[in-house]
Amino acid sequence: MLFNKHMLKYYLKYSWLYILGIAALVAVDYVQTWIPDYLGEITDIIKEQPSDAASQMQRILIMIFVVAIVMFAGRMLWRFTLFNASGRVEGNLRHEMFLKSEKLSQKYYHENKVGSIMSWFTTDLETIEEYAGFGVVTIVDAFFLGTIVIVKMVQLDWALAIVAFIPMILIIIWGFLIEKFMSKLWLERQNNYDELYDFSQENFTGIRVIKAFVKETANLHAFAKIAKKNQMKNVSFARVSVIFDVLIELIIAAIAAMLLGFGGYAVYHSVIGQNMVLFGHEVTLGAGGLVAFIALFDSLIWPMIAMGQIVSMRSRAKASLKRVSQFLDAEEDIKNPVNAHVLENVSGKITFNHFSFSYPDAPVEVKSLEDVTFEINAGETIGIVGKIGCGKTTLVNSLLRLYNVEKGSILIDGHDIMECDITSLRNAIAYVPQDNFLFSDKIYNNIAFSDRKKDPVAIQNAAIFADVHDNIAAFKQGYDTVSGERGVTLSGGQKQRISIARAYIKESPIMIMDDSVSAVDVKTEETILKNIREKRKGKTTIVIASRVSTVSKLNRILVLNDGKVEAFDTPENLLKVSPTYQRMVYLQELEKEVEGGAN
Repeated sequence: MLFNKHMLKYYLKYSWLYILGIAALVAVDYVQTWIPDYLGEITDIIKEQPSDAASQMQRILIMIFVVAIVMFAGRMLWRFTLFNASGRVEGNLRHEMFLKSEKLSQKYYHENKVGSIMSWFTTDLETIEEYAGFGVVTIVDAFFLGTIVIVKMVQLDWALAIVAFIPMILIIIWGFLIEKFMSKLWLERQNNYDELYDFSQENFTGIRVIKAFVKETANLHAFAKIAKKNQMKNVSFARVSVIFDVLIELIIAAIAAMLLGFGGYAVYHSVIGQNMVLFGHEVTLGAGGLVAFIALFDSLIWPMIAMGQIVSMRSRAKASLKRVSQFLDAEEDIKNPVNAHVLENVSGKITFNHFSFSYPDAPVEVKSLEDVTFEINAGETIGIVGKIGCGKTTLVNSLLRLYNVEKGSILIDGHDIMECDITSLRNAIAYVPQDNFLFSDKIYNNIAFSDRKKDPVAIQNAAIFADVHDNIAAFKQGYDTVSGERGVTLSGGQKQRISIARAYIKESPIMIMDDSVSAVDVKTEETILKNIREKRKGKTTIVIASRVSTVSKLNRILVLNDGKVEAFDTPENLLKVSPTYQRMVYLQELEKEVEGGAN
């Protein structure tokens, strides 16, 4: 069995299943070794033909039947308990990994691809489950059945038993020599599988781009190269595994032939009255004893084969458990501080105090935001504008504490977000992300994502707020329409508005819209902004926009330029003090003129 802190707790949790299963398995191993004794007795009865042969044969057949019943019941019990336990261990590990994945920061997912993580959740966990179930069976069988058989063989004839022990010693030595090598090969195989999974996942996600640029053939060739590399690693591991198994089979076959030769020769000499001498010991086995001895050796074959399987399974399971453990032991960058403050009755006042930020993988001197200082009053609706890459999205992501920030640099209602409970902080904020991610689910469930208990009226009101109700109602299945993966069946504007409805229904004191109306027409945009002013009155709303018209009627506008605050004022005053805002207004007016001339 594999023991580390992640596995041990589940072994203890399901110890009753393991104990019951192992007890049943040991009982089966013990009673099945009676069968060689009965075969030997039957042989002697046939040879000697005593007067009570019929009654003796009847007794032996009844005992064999009883043994068969015990073995059947025992095998049913250990299969149910041990495989049940291994399945539960896998399920608990997967659940623990999922919870861990929710706690890891954006930094971790920047450094590790989705394909790699998915392979840990699938092939690696399946490998661990196999060893926690079938691996336990093979270990117990190899030890207990092997020990019982060896003791009985020694009792029958220790000299012949020594001949039978040779393969076990060779297999054990061979297993120790090859285990680390096989573990290394399996780890390489899994790493190549990660690469294959990453490539496939990325191509399926971007299939529309591939088709648009007619790159199907090029990507097929690229996939073939990765698949070939993965194939070679699989073949390398399989080759070593097969060679190992073949050598074990050859050793076992060779020893079986030797035992038959020595045993037959010993029985022949016993019949003629001249006992064979082996290792200075007279072999006195008769025909029945030889049959029993050969049957015992036949029972020993499975433990010897099991030793080979254990080496293969253990090497794979160790490599997989190492990968899973690295994931579970990964440092959680974003976590609650000691005695975290739980935000309650949030009014929505937000303060940025000399806030600077650099992404974890960026050079220290490269700052996405630098010395940002401003304050949003409770219940205020503000806009954020600036050139592409000026730090607008980074600013609001920091407010959600998707990354750690300097203490005292961001406050909500006067409370440092680094000292706040993360759950209460994020509950206080409704967020419409820039990518408008939708789950492959009904539109109804996508809107009600924050609270599945919301009634249909609330769902409809949220859709009306986002001006998407009429579009949804026009669908054949209405709110039961499945959006497809990442909302693939919907237009860009529909995805944006459903994302807005999903955020609005949360009824949070703070709402952030990250460029969330860029794919809708001007009329729809005006309707949404009007609804924000009317239905979110008294609540803080932040609207990031690429068009000046989107934020021109809001209370105040924050203008960012190269990661710094250029101005934060009303739209009217910004026309006097902000060159960036002035240029954006000028370009938009120019665009309108060009469009008017074209019309």
